[in-house]
Amino acid sequence: MVDFGTQEDNSRRKKIANEWWKKGTEAMSKQNWDFAIEMFGNAVQFFPEFLNYRQALRGVEEKKYNNNKSGAKMVFLKVNSLRGRVKKARAAKDWNEMDKAAEEGLTLNPWDGQFNHDVGEACRERGFEEMATWAYEKAVEVDPENKAFLTSLADIYEQRGNYQGAVGIYQRLARLEPLNGSYRSKITQLGASQTIDRGGYEKAKDTQEMKRGYEHDRLSKTEDADGPGMSVEADLQRQIRKEPENVGHYIKLAEYYRKEGKLTEQAEILKKGLDLSNDPNLREQWEDVELVITKRQLDQFKDAATKGNAEAKTKAVELARELIAREVDVFTRRIDRYPADLKIKYELAERYFRLKKYQQAIPLYQQAANDPRHEATVLVNLGKCFLAENRNDLARRQFEKAVTKINHQDTPDPYKECHYILARLYEQAKDNPKAENHYNEVLAVDYSYKDTRERLEKLQGAAG
Repeated sequence: MVDFGTQEDNSRRKKIANEWWKKGTEAMSKQNWDFAIEMFGNAVQFFPEFLNYRQALRGVEEKKYNNNKSGAKMVFLKVNSLRGRVKKARAAKDWNEMDKAAEEGLTLNPWDGQFNHDVGEACRERGFEEMATWAYEKAVEVDPENKAFLTSLADIYEQRGNYQGAVGIYQRLARLEPLNGSYRSKITQLGASQTIDRGGYEKAKDTQEMKRGYEHDRLSKTEDADGPGMSVEADLQRQIRKEPENVGHYIKLAEYYRKEGKLTEQAEILKKGLDLSNDPNLREQWEDVELVITKRQLDQFKDAATKGNAEAKTKAVELARELIAREVDVFTRRIDRYPADLKIKYELAERYFRLKKYQQAIPLYQQAANDPRHEATVLVNLGKCFLAENRNDLARRQFEKAVTKINHQDTPDPYKECHYILARLYEQAKDNPKAENHYNEVLAVDYSYKDTRERLEKLQGAAG
């Protein structure tokens, strides 16, 4: 319940809200929908976290419009100002105002997916998780293929420990966007949480409550808190010592370390669980954490190298070599496991390209070109691979495709490079008009790009 003051004040407001509820129910029985909406709406404003008030309100709103699924006539002319209020309230993080504005919109069209989602967002920010879940479900019910709505619903399911529900939503998202590997990764992560539940361990909510209790106790004591129930980490470590063969304990401790940002500890405990079970999902989690740790170490060495540390520069070179070799190994095995995932093929092709292993990169780039998220980059790099292999005709064909997919606003460097290389290829082929055209495309956006101006002037001078 929202705290409006003293217990006496809250009791009085609850009594008033109950009176509105009764009047709304009476009006509903008489099909006086407008008055019922007013009464239930008042109750919602007093107690926005009470789900039964919202459900009753939405029910009479739908009945008012005879369940036509579209709301009031010409509703699109009436909701723009309300959407503006929602946007303004969101920017100001005024969740109460955002909730009110969205509810006003729903009185005009209770099937408006965005307003339902706005209610869910406002309620979630205010800590009304049950209410937020219901509102997100209403939004998805209206627009079942809206990825933003689905993602919000999956997030709140996960937050409340409904891992199976969250997995179901991410599976729907994966069907809508089969090339997005992040959904599969999320399903894998949630699968680990489900493993914990199937093993009968505490819910995520209990872990958070334990953690809050521990933090409160830690701040009030000077000695280390390592007794049962006083430290989340210590309790989870005790579970492992008690049942070292139980993989679920390792998963749970790794998740705790992840939330705490303790990557080294997370990697170590995942490796122990992996050694115990050889579970492929655990292996992927462990590999991902190890790669993140290595990348951070590399960034530290690079930063030190820029400040003149010669030893750090040497270590950065060695670690970069080690990192890319590890990435090649990881992505190669994941392609075997997920042969249809074009994102992984793109990532592996990029590593081979950096290693100048063009023959290995080419077939992977060719497959990854079917992924619209990377198509332009793939075509440019594929052209470079063919150039390196002295297959100029094939290279030109890739660059010609690429220039139709890219623009200077979104990808300025590939845009200039692609036109420049095409100009050089046409110049080499003695097709000067086409070479001049591509040089001009470069100069139109960057007059000092490489030797473009000199080459164009030379061609034009030769033409007389």
